[in-house]
Amino acid sequence: MTDLVTAVRRAGELWPERTAWTFDPGVRLTFGDVDRLTAGYAQALRLKGIGAGDRVAVLLRNQPEFPLVWLALARLGAAMVPVNTRYRTVDAEHLLRDSAAVAVVTTEEFRPLVDSLAVPVLPLEELVPVEGFEQQPVDPGAAVNIQYTSGTTGAPKGCVLSHRYWTTLAISLVEEFPRLAADDVMLTAQPFYYIDPQWNVVTALLAGAELVVLDGFHPSSFWDKVREHDVTYFYCLGAMPTLLLRMPESPLDRSHRVRAVQCSAIPPSLHSALETRWGVGWYEAFGMTETGADIRVGAEEHDELVGTGCLGRPAAHREMKIVDGELLLRGPGMMDGYLGLPSVLRDGWFPTGDLARLDEQGRVYHLGRIKDMIRRSGENIAAHEVEEVLLSHPAVTLAAVVGVPDEIRGEEVKAFVVGAVSEEELAEYCAERLASFKVPRYWEFRADLPRTPSERVAKQLLDRSAP
Repeated sequence: MTDLVTAVRRAGELWPERTAWTFDPGVRLTFGDVDRLTAGYAQALRLKGIGAGDRVAVLLRNQPEFPLVWLALARLGAAMVPVNTRYRTVDAEHLLRDSAAVAVVTTEEFRPLVDSLAVPVLPLEELVPVEGFEQQPVDPGAAVNIQYTSGTTGAPKGCVLSHRYWTTLAISLVEEFPRLAADDVMLTAQPFYYIDPQWNVVTALLAGAELVVLDGFHPSSFWDKVREHDVTYFYCLGAMPTLLLRMPESPLDRSHRVRAVQCSAIPPSLHSALETRWGVGWYEAFGMTETGADIRVGAEEHDELVGTGCLGRPAAHREMKIVDGELLLRGPGMMDGYLGLPSVLRDGWFPTGDLARLDEQGRVYHLGRIKDMIRRSGENIAAHEVEEVLLSHPAVTLAAVVGVPDEIRGEEVKAFVVGAVSEEELAEYCAERLASFKVPRYWEFRADLPRTPSERVAKQLLDRSAP
């Protein structure tokens, strides 16, 4: 199983009447529908002049046409360029110009933006599935995505992702933990222009599992949807677990069928509370747009690692090492590079930019981002460590820590906080748990913080000046 086209056609043959996707609110499609409609959209795109090697931007909300068009482009040998629906002229133009997209598939909702960018438009309303598509041989190494990074530290870069990237990632979730299978119901609540709904689609195709797609992440109704659709598995990241835990408790909290939750960056101080409240294991997982699925906690080690922040062990297809404190990754199923940029590999190893360490059993612990290190009076401070302490305060919903210039100390620590709590209380809270040089000197309280599509704080948008 090395390409998306084979995955689609195989699923259509094996499970033609089984539900493949449920869009809430929206429609329900079978695996047979997905096979038929992706071929129909491929023919419609071909008649519009799209062919192998082309790059086509997709600017749509969470609707069936998003993955249908993506898989249709894959059948043509073309690549999708997902566009963030929150983008405006400058950031959208960067993606379209950098990717050299030949057209944009979108709806009337986004026409004013697209028209201002002078890029040919393929209105979804006019892109009607057409019968008669003849499938050509597929190259598993061909690009099917130019997937742009979230841009937490700079301008987004286009990751060139092939068929093999997606199938390697999905196979690992079927053959290894959480061993997704045909009796599973998966759920995703993130926007489709982000990577997670896409790997959910491919994994569900390989496993024969149903995938439920929400129109977005809504903490107040999330578990209601989980119960309504009999969901057995979901993945979340960023601020999602914290926001879910802040919702009022309910007698129905444990009334669900979820058997496993995978999550990136589970707040260690909240890990036990998450499992106690919903009565299901939350399993740490680490991956990147550039590298796919890399490191995860499995069932056999879960219990002893709750609350430790441990990432687990590398997936079977992934090699890992730590050099000068930085995590490096190697193996199949990674991106083919950043579009138009020199290779970043070091003797075949991808430098993640993440600081990590190993314990005596060879398990990985994340220590923060290299660019998130703050140098204060000769002392190194990991922003990640200070953020974890802040998030452990019951009144804090979201927190981000950055370094700001200081004439005397080089850098000072500045904290951005969302929560009903005073500066004095938080400073005292931190002083009880951290070395004095790690306690933020500057504080800024906000109603919310800017976030990337992956629900991480977009630190490049924060004010790094001292008051």
